[in-house]
Amino acid sequence: MPKRAALLVAAVLTLTACSSTPDTPTVAQGGEDFGKAVELSNGFGTQQKPGEFPRTIKHAMGETQLEKKPERVIVLDTGELDNVVALGIKPVGIAYTDGSPTMPSYIGDKGGTPENVGTINNINLEAIAKLNPDLILGSQLRAEALYPKLSAIAPTVFSVRPGYVWKENFLLNAAALDRQADAAKMLEDYTTKAVETGNAIEKNFGVRPTVTALRFLPGRIRLYAKKSFIGTILIDAKIGQPTPSQVDELAAEVSAEEIGKADGDFILYSTYGDPAKTATGDVVGGPLWSGLNAVKAGKAKPVLDETYFLGLGVLAADVVLDDIKKQLGV
Repeated sequence: MPKRAALLVAAVLTLTACSSTPDTPTVAQGGEDFGKAVELSNGFGTQQKPGEFPRTIKHAMGETQLEKKPERVIVLDTGELDNVVALGIKPVGIAYTDGSPTMPSYIGDKGGTPENVGTINNINLEAIAKLNPDLILGSQLRAEALYPKLSAIAPTVFSVRPGYVWKENFLLNAAALDRQADAAKMLEDYTTKAVETGNAIEKNFGVRPTVTALRFLPGRIRLYAKKSFIGTILIDAKIGQPTPSQVDELAAEVSAEEIGKADGDFILYSTYGDPAKTATGDVVGGPLWSGLNAVKAGKAKPVLDETYFLGLGVLAADVVLDDIKKQLGV
């Protein structure tokens, strides 16, 4: 059972928006402590040596003790799914996203056949308890209120939040699974691949073109920015984004009438969930879209939401790097 400890982070991270000028998109902020997620994650993990159990894991909700190496793991988000599968573990239970309630295709059979324990916004505690897990992985952002009940079922380890801190989260999950060295090597290999990808793109074009990461969600259109999963991948590959996307936040939000702010050398766009519940059809089928330079040049490409925006782990990041090269014709 996890030890009771003081919360490291008290604020619940919520999405808010600040005002905008006619020439500046609204910024989709991640909340008061959004930009501090890396700092808050420093020191997470364990002091125990590889193979040593019991071990204490320091995480966003305090400290949790693991008596033995976990074998029955439940994941409460797509990032944790990517992390455990990357480390060779098939989870026994999973909470899918509302917009993509099935095993991501890029993971496929490697993820096994875990039981459904609800969605990230509606976790089924009874289903979790029936699976008799020995480790539950999630985040404070998604399930802080449920932490006491989850930790009463099994040792529970939470990151601060999913998203741009995906590398820190991977190392945290690896510490709980006694696979720190494997995770560190995979991140090292990813970094090398990101640099090689950026270099290959520059060699092909003579310069590094700008890329907009555009996403349609119900009620929102977003240009994903520096502090997003795809934003970190573009930064690691040293691929620039157009000015409207260059904000130190999760994303910049635009209206359908402001879609011109999505223009860049390339536009990579996706839709979360059912396209009919978003503005995808109206925008992509509209005259403003067809007037964008990237669209006229045939450089606006649809991509998979499950990797570019929902993957949140090293497996998805590797797939995204490969796909960026493909979409850019390299």
